[in-house]
Amino acid sequence: MRETVVIKGNKSGMTVILDDQVPFDELLLHVAKKFRESARFWGSVQMTLSLEGRPLSAREELMIVDQISENSGIEILCLLDRDLSRIERCEKALNERLMELSSRTGQFYKGNLKRGETLESEASIVIIGDVGHGAKVMARGNIIVLGLLNGTACAGAAGDSSCVITALEMAPMQLRIAGYASALKEKGKRLGRGPMIACVEQEKVSVKTLKKNLFSAF
Repeated sequence: MRETVVIKGNKSGMTVILDDQVPFDELLLHVAKKFRESARFWGSVQMTLSLEGRPLSAREELMIVDQISENSGIEILCLLDRDLSRIERCEKALNERLMELSSRTGQFYKGNLKRGETLESEASIVIIGDVGHGAKVMARGNIIVLGLLNGTACAGAAGDSSCVITALEMAPMQLRIAGYASALKEKGKRLGRGPMIACVEQEKVSVKTLKKNLFSAF
């Protein structure tokens, strides 16, 4: 039997491919069933979402997002698509938000950090890109990576253990906050699905799924 709803994971979230032959009301029931059955697999996470396979109105997109949220522990952070004008508007809004954020917290860096590269900040820093294996980020404040964190991140370099490290995808070699270092079982291994946050709890670096808005604490 042909599947009407197919879920595929991607770098920062998931893609849901929808059958274009099924009436929309029926499709909504299939979406609900699919996510209800796979809820334990996905767990409680925040993700980006791409919808493919059929044209959808804004109202239909919202209805699908509602079905996903109601039938699983997934919170949709944002909806991605191939509408170039909408992508441009989203990128513009993101850049404006980052400019506002950087004026309060320190600075932001746009680009990927590669092996052997080190980025240092005297305040907090937002990185629009990936921190690759063998790269290092050091900041006196918080570190926010809008991409993959696969290298080393050291926040609270001046000794502030209240600082945090967040990333859309967390697979670090090492995490350090103030004088505390993470005890990773496998360095460079993905720690979870979707955005993650590292903070100091009970005198050790704890990494968990990000449960609140990425920027709300900064």
